[in-house]
Amino acid sequence: MKKSILLIIFFLTGFYIQSQTITAKLISKSQGTSIPYATIKTGKYSGVISNEEGYFSLNSENLQNKTITISCIGYQSKTLTLETIRALDFVVSLDEAINQLNEVYISNKKPNADSIIARAKMKLSENYDITLNSHNIFYRATYYGDFKKLDFEIEKASHVKSKNLKKVNSSLDSLSKHIISSNAIQFSDFKGALLSLDDDSTKLVVNKATKLIDSKNDFSIDAVQETIQNLILKYLDTTKTYKLKSGLFKIEDSLSLRKEDYKDMEKKEYKVPDLKKSTSTLLHNAMFVGDSFLKDILDSRLYDYTFEDMGYNNGELTYVISYEPRKGKAKYTGKLFISNDNFAITKVDYKYYKSRYGKKVNLKLVLGVKFIENVSEGTYIYEKNSDNTYQPKYIKSISGAYFYVNRDLKMIENSRNRFKVGSNFKIEGDNRKKEEILFTNISDITREDYTSIKQEKVVPYKQLKTFEKTTWQNEAILEPLEEMKRFGSGE
Repeated sequence: MKKSILLIIFFLTGFYIQSQTITAKLISKSQGTSIPYATIKTGKYSGVISNEEGYFSLNSENLQNKTITISCIGYQSKTLTLETIRALDFVVSLDEAINQLNEVYISNKKPNADSIIARAKMKLSENYDITLNSHNIFYRATYYGDFKKLDFEIEKASHVKSKNLKKVNSSLDSLSKHIISSNAIQFSDFKGALLSLDDDSTKLVVNKATKLIDSKNDFSIDAVQETIQNLILKYLDTTKTYKLKSGLFKIEDSLSLRKEDYKDMEKKEYKVPDLKKSTSTLLHNAMFVGDSFLKDILDSRLYDYTFEDMGYNNGELTYVISYEPRKGKAKYTGKLFISNDNFAITKVDYKYYKSRYGKKVNLKLVLGVKFIENVSEGTYIYEKNSDNTYQPKYIKSISGAYFYVNRDLKMIENSRNRFKVGSNFKIEGDNRKKEEILFTNISDITREDYTSIKQEKVVPYKQLKTFEKTTWQNEAILEPLEEMKRFGSGE
């Protein structure tokens, strides 16, 4: 598994060859339903994952062997060639695995869930290692916005004619209605390498990045702010600066409305530290280190565990353990899949338990603000490496929140005239973010390798208006869902 840093950089140079990519779908043979999150191994330690709809894509030139092996908990593994997949019209069916509990345990005594969890917890340091690794990754973030209310009105402007005030308020009203009636969604993808020195130190090298967005329906906070700003610019002196006050609070003494001060918002660039924070947090949680919430799920003081079932996954006998909160401090429920061989956790499903939530802020009556983290769910899938440790193969994390803001906003010109613009805005809705990481390869690095890598501050991305299949062709990525494939097509 040991590889030099030069080989890692080679993978990131963007050197690609033209070859044939095939897309296939996995279904249950008995039920005909799609099979998500199955592992499709193209080599001993390489491969992809089927998406939520059961689809996966392969580049035939990248196959280390002439065959691929498909495995998924609850189904019998299958090995087949690309020619066989083509002959099956690109639809592969898997047989459900027979419940093998009675075959393994002759007695009527079921395995003890608490004992299995205790052993899994004891084995964490042996089964997972985040030190001096380089992960080749493909990352996708999908952003959803659902505005229920969006009201913005300029109530008074001491130096703006009343007819102009009506015009800008009419424009703001049309903008609000357009945002509420539209389906706000966008996609961000990138491919690169996430390097870890230890539990706390990581670097990210981004090789290629895209953003799929409809500029006419870009309803991010920055985009809405810029649109509102442009409307106000028509009626204010942009050579002046303004003091911004919201209620009793002074926010900024020198707010500038000059267009050139907002040019950075128009650059098609991702901030690499932000991308690193997202990916390294997910990796940190996956490795059960420090204060990761997955590590808390193994705390028997917080959670109750129930033995559900067992079967084979990638040739390993696997226990299925469900969990739910024992105390109010615990928030999650879900399932843990644990290998009987070495008590490694090979898969985790989680979501908020019933009415449990994350952070809450309710100052609606005092400051006109309310915020509730009401969605947190996802899946972690692991794969065994040549040194018998486990690394994540796929991570999905969905987070979401309800938000409400109702504030008065006043802009006061920093001049002797002290011209004022008074307004009120009310925003209410829900937002949701889905992050996915496919780990396509892992290799060891040295401390010197890690030190020699420079993390850039920004990385340019290619902005797309419609989904383009050729953008990531011949590369190991997550197969897009239908909502992404249809984006911008008018369907």
